Amino acid sequence: MMTTNKITKFQNAVLNWYDQFGRKDLPWQQMIEPYKIWLSEIMLQQTQVTTVIPYFDKFIEYFPTVNELAHANIDIVLSLWAGLGYYARARNLHKTAKIIMAEYDGKFPNTVDELIKLPGIGRSTAGAIVATAFQQRAAILDGNVKRVLTRYFAIEGWPGKPDIDNQLWELAEQLTPRQRVRDYTQAMMDLGATVCTRSKPNCNQCPLQSKCLGFQTDNPTQFPNNKPKKAMPVKSAIMLVIKNKNNAILLRKRPPTGIWGGLWSLPEFETIDAMHAWLTQTNIQIKQPESIIAFRHTFSHYHLDIEVYQVDNVIFNMIADDDAVWVEPEQLDNYGKSAAVEKILNIVGARTSLAR
Repeated sequence: MMTTNKITKFQNAVLNWYDQFGRKDLPWQQMIEPYKIWLSEIMLQQTQVTTVIPYFDKFIEYFPTVNELAHANIDIVLSLWAGLGYYARARNLHKTAKIIMAEYDGKFPNTVDELIKLPGIGRSTAGAIVATAFQQRAAILDGNVKRVLTRYFAIEGWPGKPDIDNQLWELAEQLTPRQRVRDYTQAMMDLGATVCTRSKPNCNQCPLQSKCLGFQTDNPTQFPNNKPKKAMPVKSAIMLVIKNKNNAILLRKRPPTGIWGGLWSLPEFETIDAMHAWLTQTNIQIKQPESIIAFRHTFSHYHLDIEVYQVDNVIFNMIADDDAVWVEPEQLDNYGKSAAVEKILNIVGARTSLAR
């Protein structure tokens, strides 16, 4: 347990630094409202601010209120999300917007306990919404804050372990002030993102340097300790680009859960034999599919080696199932697709402006 004096000095150092150097011109900081704060916090999960800003601006342009998001077509939501990754976040946004309208009369709950009941909102995200949108005391513990705290207190162990996580939450709760909680919350995120960075921390610019135990070790980047390494498994897939005589592309909708859940994709197969068998079942006379590219797409927990084949000029009405559609090149932007599929369509020359 920290003394009141130490807590106050920590808070003051962070807030004084924020007054001079903190970020105050982010899009969601202008005319602060719960909807925008919630949207930004979901987008910022495992994604950097510079990447998020154009997506946030586009999203707000399409859906300026939670009501409009709740009534949006999920395919449009996913298409605007394309390239941000972790697509469950977009599906949960849509689900939560519907709940907010149906059960909360369009108003966001203002407590952590209520917010964490909503899809896609965990304890840290809920804390950020409560502190930033409602200016009520609530702690956060995102990746940036974990890095600051583990270095400042020289905490050994991987933060993903429950005992380390609990220790960090206890510290975060103690250090969060009752006054200026919005500024403090932003300051801690900014400090981790711009000064106490992962690989090259700028310790000379850090307001906490004099008391930082990690700095005193002369090797602050050892904190937080890395997750014990496991060999990343490698999976493989065949993807097939099928164009009809009008140059439309055949897309198939993926199941609602799992990798790329709910997104539109290319016909996908585990093996080349499975691809040929599927083509034979269509009873369509086409040329032999041509191999056009192979590349590796990496997820958080495995590598996916993708080999891409292409066939052209198939007859227009060949549709494999109810979840398959022909999409004209100028309509591709209206279908939510993964970054891997966007990459393939760019390579084959299909028009898509969502590859940012």
